[in-house]
Amino acid sequence: MGLLEWVKQALVSYSVPAVAARRCYGKLPPPRPPRAVPALEPTLTSTLPAKPIKRKKKVNIGSWIFFAVVLVFLIGPFINGLGVVLDPSKGTTATSVVLGVLPNVLTQGLILGFVFAIIALGYTMVYGVLKLINFAHSEVFATGAVVGYEMFTILQNVSMNPYLKLTLALLVSMIIAGILNVMIERIAYRPLQGAKNKLVPLISAIGVSFLLQDLLRLFEGIKRGQFNLTYPIPVELTAPLALPEWVSNLGISLSVKETLLIGIALVMLVALNYLVNFTKMGKAIRAVAQDRQTAALMGIDSNQMIMLTFLIGGALGGAAGVLYGMQYGTVNAYVGILPGLKAFTAAVLGGIGSIPGAVLGGLVLGIIEQYLGTVPSLLGGLLPTTDIFSPLKLIGAEYKDIGAFMVLIVILIFKPSGLLGRSTTEKV
Repeated sequence: MGLLEWVKQALVSYSVPAVAARRCYGKLPPPRPPRAVPALEPTLTSTLPAKPIKRKKKVNIGSWIFFAVVLVFLIGPFINGLGVVLDPSKGTTATSVVLGVLPNVLTQGLILGFVFAIIALGYTMVYGVLKLINFAHSEVFATGAVVGYEMFTILQNVSMNPYLKLTLALLVSMIIAGILNVMIERIAYRPLQGAKNKLVPLISAIGVSFLLQDLLRLFEGIKRGQFNLTYPIPVELTAPLALPEWVSNLGISLSVKETLLIGIALVMLVALNYLVNFTKMGKAIRAVAQDRQTAALMGIDSNQMIMLTFLIGGALGGAAGVLYGMQYGTVNAYVGILPGLKAFTAAVLGGIGSIPGAVLGGLVLGIIEQYLGTVPSLLGGLLPTTDIFSPLKLIGAEYKDIGAFMVLIVILIFKPSGLLGRSTTEKV
């Protein structure tokens, strides 16, 4: 047999059909099973898709606690058992008392909440860009209130439409307060931007706050010679508003100035939301707030955006000062301390750095404060004059601050980032 024929026979004998036939007849041993290939262990450079990790959703305990506390404050007096505590001879129960004042309490709480929300926006915008608490914002608010008083005083004897007087007072206060806030940033904060110790700008803010308080007191002491300034509000703005009969039956009463306050606050909030979210300027401000160095590489002037943020925040503070003075009638050089502190509390409650959070925190804080300033004192006056209940009769409207800050403490214990705030991680 030649070599060529041997190759042919070998090819035919070991072809696929021949091998299959031999296996069927048992002439060839079955092939060995293939060896199991061990699975590749995932490494840092592996290109295999990672198996998704299922994470349990975190329960938002803070929000639940918050709503539980609010429900206790609002619904607690409706419990029938409380009706037994009240003096039966007066024929009144806790339920009837709360139902009678609750609609008006909620209305006045919203009015106060809108003032807190406008002030809180100044805090939260500056913090969002600089990560700095501008404690001088309280005095910017007070400056706006004093400027509004001066404008109303100047226009008091001028025959002019009262709504036009309010518009001029708002515009002038917003311009002066905005420029003042820009000057504070330029003089007190910008030179300290590169400070390694974060407490240095904070101390500077507190120093500017004290300085502005004394300057306002000096200015009004020299010009007016009095400490408290009573707003000369036009009579047309203090007139009661004609409401539908069914609204009046609920116990709700509104004046023209209160309606204007709500309307002006809503316009400002909507305008600010549009400016921040739908304009190039707003996008630039958000870019600087997110990463200042990267925004500078993209051609955004970070110092200019910071200046605009202070200008907008100061203008909002000035407008809030005029609305506060118009609503509550009396202002002075120190009027910004307590409202500013509560507005800062509202910003923290809603989530510092979040604009919707500042609005929500302001409204919630305003409603809680108004409720605690009205209902407990009314219920305390109806308690029987016995030794057991005598301490409860001492509860007055000024204890509302305790309840409001208690709610804040409870929220921050369980949700430190606030109601709408996001938890952030800091690189080490």
